[in-house]
Amino acid sequence: MSNVQPYPYDVGVVGIGRVGLPLALSLAASGLKVVGFDVNPDTVAAVNRKTMPFIEKGCDELIRRVEFEATTDGDRISEAENLIITVGTPLRHHVEADLSQLDVVVEQLSRVLTPGQNVILRSTVAPGTTEFVRRRLEAATGWKVGKDIFLSFCPERIAEGKAIEELTTLPQIVGAQDEGSFRRAASVFERLAPEIFRTDYVSAELVKLFNNVSRYVYFAVANQLAVTAEQFGASIYDVLEMANRGYPRKIHGLPGFTAGTCLRKDFGMLNEANPYSDLFLNAWKINESMPKFLVDRMKARVSLHGARIAILGYTFKQDTDDTRDSLVPKLYRYLKREVPAEIRIHEPFLPRIVEDRWNDLRFENRTMEDAVAGADAVFVAANHLAFRDGFAEIAATLKEGAWISDLWNVSGTGRMFYQKAKKERETGEEHPGDGRERVYRLFPSETAGGQRMPGAGAG
Repeated sequence: MSNVQPYPYDVGVVGIGRVGLPLALSLAASGLKVVGFDVNPDTVAAVNRKTMPFIEKGCDELIRRVEFEATTDGDRISEAENLIITVGTPLRHHVEADLSQLDVVVEQLSRVLTPGQNVILRSTVAPGTTEFVRRRLEAATGWKVGKDIFLSFCPERIAEGKAIEELTTLPQIVGAQDEGSFRRAASVFERLAPEIFRTDYVSAELVKLFNNVSRYVYFAVANQLAVTAEQFGASIYDVLEMANRGYPRKIHGLPGFTAGTCLRKDFGMLNEANPYSDLFLNAWKINESMPKFLVDRMKARVSLHGARIAILGYTFKQDTDDTRDSLVPKLYRYLKREVPAEIRIHEPFLPRIVEDRWNDLRFENRTMEDAVAGADAVFVAANHLAFRDGFAEIAATLKEGAWISDLWNVSGTGRMFYQKAKKERETGEEHPGDGRERVYRLFPSETAGGQRMPGAGAG
């Protein structure tokens, strides 16, 4: 920070969503004066009431403790010495980065920015975007970056649910083309990060994309192995357990829905400039195919036409209320094509009535008991800890003969598809099944592949 403080606030965070708000609260806790800007009046109102508008570990206590205010008044951007931009940068349908939200902010900055202010771009962007912002600001204001105003790209690499922890444990990359911009950005993040690395704009942009895209490919490998094992009638969990047992070069990760606003879109930030098929595009195809794969494999076991179907989970990641870019709506749409009698959804982290405008879907969020009661098929679509720890309760509610799709292995059975064991009325012995595959107990005493792990699919 500068020794003379001409600004009412040290930092202004533009976009106080799941990236911006934890950062703003952490900076406020470090002793800085921070203001948040957002176009959503409900978000601003919640923050000013000292309540979190979403679930993020550690933030409920932090927002009550620190001095922090939010506003919808974009003209007040001029009141903060350092401006950190964390607005959304989604992917358009044609594999093109959507910079519309960022463009609105840059236009606002062009009108109210004052000499000496420092702009830090933190939203995930395609290579070359920070340079685009530099040209826009210099053209609109007539000022020079590095002399009159300052600009850097400082990517966030936190995992949702671990934001507060990782803001203070992860190194911070600062992409700056001049010394002044670097020093100003470093003076903000040294309040939190244990290390600061300096690089140029493009290298900093690539750091974030490489982190996410490599994970996306990594998870695609796990999903492809799961598909292959199922095609050969093998258990992916058994195979992985045996492949890894005592072997020094382990196959890490388990299958699952690979989704979220980072992993599901960031491949496109690199792919939009590439006209050829590549590893990233193929990883996207594999991960995106998992909902249809589950539906196709389930209907090979039980007719879904006229069936009662339960979906457990709707958010994109374990123990979060974030539905953005979840693959569960895609699973729902494929199930609808089978014309079932009913599809019931249970999501413990969402309200009773769910309005998903992105997917044009509105549904009643059933209780778990209500969702699975009488179901012919159950799809465990999220790996929430409540499902893993309470699966005995789920199992007890299921009718005999119900089929379960458990891609995440939350039940610990080590089977992606299995049927609730039928009992002989008089002998109490297990039904032998149809000869095609075994009928598995819901809770075997030991399973070779029944690791209770979160799974590999969420970013």
